Amino acid sequence: MADKILIIDDEETTVRLLGILLERKGFEVIKALRADEGLRMAYRHQPDLILLDIMMPDMDGWEVCRRLRELSDVPILFLTARADSQDAAKGLEMGADDYIIKPYDNDELIARIRANLRRAPRNEVVEELVFDGGRFRINLMNREVVVDGEQRDLTPKEYALLSVLARNAGRVVTRQELVTEAWGGEYGDAIDSLKLYIHYLRKKVERNPARPEFILTSRGVGYRFANK
Repeated sequence: MADKILIIDDEETTVRLLGILLERKGFEVIKALRADEGLRMAYRHQPDLILLDIMMPDMDGWEVCRRLRELSDVPILFLTARADSQDAAKGLEMGADDYIIKPYDNDELIARIRANLRRAPRNEVVEELVFDGGRFRINLMNREVVVDGEQRDLTPKEYALLSVLARNAGRVVTRQELVTEAWGGEYGDAIDSLKLYIHYLRKKVERNPARPEFILTSRGVGYRFANK
């Protein structure tokens, strides 16, 4: 069975030519010309690898990568004209598996795709995380949080923290890891404000924020989402 590759890029010519190359090499190709369409395709088609552009009009590739990482550990390869080494470092810090600069050599691109496919576990894209018998639900596609049947309105930063904790349910996430994975490497110095954001988050999702059931503190280390 052919490996499925999802291309997310707003340049039609690039997508068409890349699709021809990949199909000739035996891959099944799925195409998305918009970022939001790409996110939907990732859930619908369960690709084995994603090629992702950075500069797109509706949502940049950084945010797409962050949202994809909320859904799955599928290999993500940035395929972009941005050649700055800081951009490459940022992409890898956000969870991408490789960073390839346009124009690229076709043989090298195929080799990198195959190398990442060999290393990658086969993970399904998850749409929703459910806890406590359905009492606590996080819809990763729609970025909605429902507790006790009521939707809770979270800020983007609060949601990012919650999604990282929930995807690692049962494991202590260090403060540094939580900030970096949720908000990006550029927020590495924001650890001091993390406690305040956790306080606000608990007020919105816990029955009794003073005695949290889900977002638990591991003193001196970080936080853990109760897997129940």
